[in-house]
Amino acid sequence: MRPPRPSLSRLAKLAAVGLFLVAATPTTRTDNTPLIELRIGTTQGNGTYAVVTVPLEAYVARVLTAEALPDSRPAALEALAITIRTYALANLGRHGSDGFDLCDETHCQVVRTATAATERAAAATSGRILIDGGAPASVFYSASCGGRTEVPSAVWPGEPDRPFLPTQQDDACRGAPVWATELASNDLFRSFRAAGFRGDRLRDMKILGRNSSGRVARLRLEGLQPDEISGQDLRVVVGRTLGWQHIKSTAFDLTRTPAGYRLRGHGSGHGVGLCVIGSARRAEAGEKADDILHRYFPGLPIAAPPDAFLASAARKLDARAAVDSRVRPESPAATPRVVSNMSIALPPADEIQRGSIIDLTAQAREELARTLGVAAPGLNLRFHPTADSYERATALPWFTSGAMVGDAIHLLPVATLRERGVLERTIRRELVRVMTDAALGTRPLWVREGAALYFADEQPAANAHGQKATAISQRVACPEDSDLLRPVSAGALTDAYARARACFERQLVQGRSWREVR
Repeated sequence: MRPPRPSLSRLAKLAAVGLFLVAATPTTRTDNTPLIELRIGTTQGNGTYAVVTVPLEAYVARVLTAEALPDSRPAALEALAITIRTYALANLGRHGSDGFDLCDETHCQVVRTATAATERAAAATSGRILIDGGAPASVFYSASCGGRTEVPSAVWPGEPDRPFLPTQQDDACRGAPVWATELASNDLFRSFRAAGFRGDRLRDMKILGRNSSGRVARLRLEGLQPDEISGQDLRVVVGRTLGWQHIKSTAFDLTRTPAGYRLRGHGSGHGVGLCVIGSARRAEAGEKADDILHRYFPGLPIAAPPDAFLASAARKLDARAAVDSRVRPESPAATPRVVSNMSIALPPADEIQRGSIIDLTAQAREELARTLGVAAPGLNLRFHPTADSYERATALPWFTSGAMVGDAIHLLPVATLRERGVLERTIRRELVRVMTDAALGTRPLWVREGAALYFADEQPAANAHGQKATAISQRVACPEDSDLLRPVSAGALTDAYARARACFERQLVQGRSWREVR
């Protein structure tokens, strides 16, 4: 028997405090359960989004069309539907600074037109999600694990390796698909240059090591600086410049050719969590949806979202102003907003977004000043028109996103930060750096970066998740200054950031104030 459905009063409260999960009109369906809606940002091709409101179950059916293997059996569709629904609820407000919950691209979940089969799967699993600690579980899925699933930290440095996301053999996937690609040396060099690597040419590329799942962990790049890159970062660097069809996964072998390099691999995607191809084959063999989910997410129960999750979400949002009030459409004729002690420089193409950025920055400044117990400082923000412009002004690689140079905060283009879903977090991080510099300016760099990262995020609640994060942080080694100033790749910087934040939080948990962390 399923747990009771969330009460309508809970959903109404969430809507009132600004969560993009609302009771629609009419507020109940024919079976007297609440109708939940999401706001989805659809890309417009110019760095902006159009926001559409979609009922949760309609959203699940549409994502299922895009992400499922064609002609999948009902059990496979139902397993993926539950995974998609869980991901959506666990990531509500991921694009909060943009005024919606989730985008319609691979950054969140791809959306397409629903079919009769995907609508049936969404209806058959309506309201069911994977639960972890009284909340929607932090789950993932990919097209194919290539025969063995991956742990999250191998793909996203700093991401916890939760027990329900192990690396394990998947005999149903059987290593499909097998792929091969040829990459010319000059094309690879162009990709590395676009990603901020320096050097006159790529002299050689070799695999240095593999992780426990057999995927490529690190590669040597002779002739470039930095001279190492992770396998996952190579995939991203090549994908952004040459297309994502070339390196389908990090499970590959590498051979030098006269013109460049040949990669032979298997699998498609990051390989964490549910394997879409493997789940489809399990369904063909007669496995039920719940059995498939228990195979890929061992130990997780499947149920309706608990009331405790909805109440927790409401409490978090009670502490923040409604996102709707600060992110609203701007018109070219709108009167520019004036906020005291703040200067924001935008390229002409981004002027239409000035009002929403001023609102976002002003509110973050006030909130952080209260949290830190400092005076709200004057600000000088400069958004660059291109990543190259940012790199020239800061002498830092594009993946740093923001930096203080002189009295100005320099930032990547607005469209780039929005696309990556980090606009608000990047602005908040740079504001914390400004506000804590007087107290922490002479401390090790990990203290300053840890403070910026910790206060840029919502503060962790004192619950099972918070306790787990604290326990993990006890085992983390604090990064050296060189790890933060001269990272070999985007993945290496992400790992250094995660360790800096964990070390900073560890001292807060031990009872120190942020000013006392050393």
